[in-house]
Amino acid sequence: MAVHVRLERDGDLARVVLDTPGKRVNTLSVALLHELERLLDRLESAHDLAGILLVSAKPESFAAGADLDELARVDTPEPLRLWVERGQRALRRWEDLAVPTAAAIHGAALGGGLELALACTFRVAADDPATSLGLPEVRLGLLPALGGTHRLPRTVGLARGLDLLLTGRPLAAREALRCGLVDEVVPPPVLDRAARELLARRPPRRRAGGPGEWLLARNPAGRALLFAAARRRVERESGGHYPAPPAILAAAAAGACGGREAGERVEAERFAGLALGVPSRRLVGLFRATRAGAAGAEESEREAAPARGLVGVLGAGFMGAGIAAAAARADHPVRLLDAQPEALARGLGRCHARFAEAARRGRLAPQEARRLFARIAPALSPTGFARAELVVEAIVEELEPKRALLAAIEPQLAPGAVIASNTSTLPIAELARGLARPERVLGLHFFSPVHRMPLVEVVRQPATGDEAVARALAFVRGLGKTPVVVRDGPGFYTTRILAPYLAEAGRLLLAGAPAVAVDRAGREAGFPVGPLTLLDEVGIDIALHAARTLAAAFGARMPVPEPFARLVEAGRLGRKSGRGFHDYRGRRKRVDREALALLGVPAKRWLPPSGEIADRLRFAMAVEAVRCLEEGIVAAPADGDVAAVLGLGFPPFLGGPFRFLDALGAAAAVARLEALAASAGPAFAPPDLLREHAARGTAFHEVSS
Repeated sequence: MAVHVRLERDGDLARVVLDTPGKRVNTLSVALLHELERLLDRLESAHDLAGILLVSAKPESFAAGADLDELARVDTPEPLRLWVERGQRALRRWEDLAVPTAAAIHGAALGGGLELALACTFRVAADDPATSLGLPEVRLGLLPALGGTHRLPRTVGLARGLDLLLTGRPLAAREALRCGLVDEVVPPPVLDRAARELLARRPPRRRAGGPGEWLLARNPAGRALLFAAARRRVERESGGHYPAPPAILAAAAAGACGGREAGERVEAERFAGLALGVPSRRLVGLFRATRAGAAGAEESEREAAPARGLVGVLGAGFMGAGIAAAAARADHPVRLLDAQPEALARGLGRCHARFAEAARRGRLAPQEARRLFARIAPALSPTGFARAELVVEAIVEELEPKRALLAAIEPQLAPGAVIASNTSTLPIAELARGLARPERVLGLHFFSPVHRMPLVEVVRQPATGDEAVARALAFVRGLGKTPVVVRDGPGFYTTRILAPYLAEAGRLLLAGAPAVAVDRAGREAGFPVGPLTLLDEVGIDIALHAARTLAAAFGARMPVPEPFARLVEAGRLGRKSGRGFHDYRGRRKRVDREALALLGVPAKRWLPPSGEIADRLRFAMAVEAVRCLEEGIVAAPADGDVAAVLGLGFPPFLGGPFRFLDALGAAAAVARLEALAASAGPAFAPPDLLREHAARGTAFHEVSS
């Protein structure tokens, strides 16, 4: 019989070891909970214990939450409610043990894993980049259901606890220490000893949340203010598309006002409905697709070269500096090249600022920030790259300068080095043309800002070899990012499907739709910002350049919004210049009326029927995604969904463009697109692949599975 939890005795100390068999991480499966209950029977009756230490047998991993594979197999509420109530009882029993308990956390303690640690008297965390603590259930459309909605605010303070519950943001070990989530942070080799010493000392717990906690959270009026502010935030940010945040607030409010039993009762009542609901099923599907892609990348990584070799970054601009800092953060030695001393100095300054900010926020120890910055060596000429295992070019988005730089750097590299370009539109095959080893050349399309965006497109051109792809996947995974392999072509996948979305926003504006209405429709459709705001953030000059590149490849189907050139000629490039579609020079951004006049926007406002703007924006992206699948730019619908959500902010609650179309049904999607094509133009004509699904009554994800 497989053992998930085992008990070890060391004198008057008990060690409870989590060790889910056959998996790299511990999950709170039904089997683990059953064994934990039996172990609690023994612990409750043991009268010779001075303390209990909770540890994981997994290297650099403490525990995760519910077993998502088990959840996916459940389609009725009752088993879910029983699992939640069983887990809640077990954690209450653990919390009420007569002797102190301490969790020794090395690696990820997420979801139910952190809820179990929160039920301990003390928590000690290893000072290691692998250590992270959080309750990310909201990102899966769920709520923490094993007491997390009351234990986390009780531990770190109500205001901070609500923020962590509603964002799902994980904390590094030092961040967790600063907010009181853990009691100590120590080097990994002394983690076990530090937890034992903490059990022996039994220090008093510090007050959660500081003075503000006593002014607000400890009295009914203050609590009401905090929850009212949180509800306004949820309404503003979720747009009503996500049922999990309101459920989290309801459980947290019940726990804050009525105690743990009241809070857990609401958790149990809400969990099943969320888990079986459409938003959660789609979000979990996205997570599982991302995890499956990571597993595939990991298989390739086993055949790749050592993962921490020298990385060369060519170009010290905003993107180049971001890539250099990310590589150094992943413990690569980095050589950062720029021919201009001033640009190189600015790039190094950006890297230093990134590490300094991480140290200020407690995500890095100050000495670690200095060590990581010291891993970046500046270079003014393309020499000294002989030891580089991978180089990433990140200069201006123009073909000939990129080709010239790659031709100059290739002779400096070892024969096995991988050459990558961080381009968003230029065909990688053209960049590889003329190089001696085109089989080593591919694209690595990072997204801005590099330190925040989780996706990297790994672009394979016809000559790229399997080993180069494996090395690139290993590198991207080592950065903590999600790679999606796409085929070479103008715009690859993400830029290609983003362009019609932005172009449609431009068409609507130029036809007379109010700028405010276009942006509002984008947000109401579920995108993080409106499309005109996104154009300002990207840079109108950059977007126009990308549109022209795609128009050269796809013709009339990707028309260039040429009036945008008037804004570029006037120096109105978006946020970076202070003015674009919006004016950013005041305290708050506002629609720039002069920009609308420059564009020739009709003075008479025009509003399409309700919901049509949002429909046109969503379908503009989704229909191009289908064309990319038809052409093999993406290998599978799951890849297209993951890339669209992680790279472009396609509404996560829709699950990605392919799950969005599946939810409508292919026949209904074809009918809607035909109507849009008749009213808004041939760009909305249904692709042949979608028509085939409509004729057969099939769905993208049914076929892909």
